[in-house]
Amino acid sequence: MKKIFFYLIGFIVLASQSSCGYNTMVQKDETVETAWANVQNAYQRRADLIPNLVNTVKGAANFERETLESVINARAKATSVQLNADDLTPENLQRFQAAQNELGGALSRLLVTVEKYPDLKANQNFLELQAQLEGTENRISVERRKFNEAVQDYNTTVRSFPNNLMAGIFGFERKGHFQADPGAQQAPTVQF
Repeated sequence: MKKIFFYLIGFIVLASQSSCGYNTMVQKDETVETAWANVQNAYQRRADLIPNLVNTVKGAANFERETLESVINARAKATSVQLNADDLTPENLQRFQAAQNELGGALSRLLVTVEKYPDLKANQNFLELQAQLEGTENRISVERRKFNEAVQDYNTTVRSFPNNLMAGIFGFERKGHFQADPGAQQAPTVQF
């Protein structure tokens, strides 16, 4: 009986010293959720700019309808993929990222096609929207990096001993990172 009593006292002292890491894990989980909200905010900004860009481009005579429709469809698909901060598994992040990459590709094709239209390239509204989109893409990159840093900090905490014991008890699970696109490590070939 004395042995059990000493183990109980020892456990209470240990738990009170570190508060079992629960509060730290909650704080880091909240940091990940905030970082995820910032990523979504940056993607939403891009989605909000696209209708303005498409309407500006539509004003150009004889512009390729197929290119505009691909941008509109990619935007609809990208905004339909919703991911909650509680579901940040690698599979869900890949699905979300694939939809966003499709939209980015459609935008790239649109901007390349615009090169054929000197009047559109000189349009001030188009130039401003293009600059805003470039800035938004940079924001997305920054927010994704910050998200990955928050996830790394969180995952390190919930996988480290003794926090991993408490994380299992309280349901704190590893979160997924944003991954580079397949083939991103290959430098693009530029030909003139």
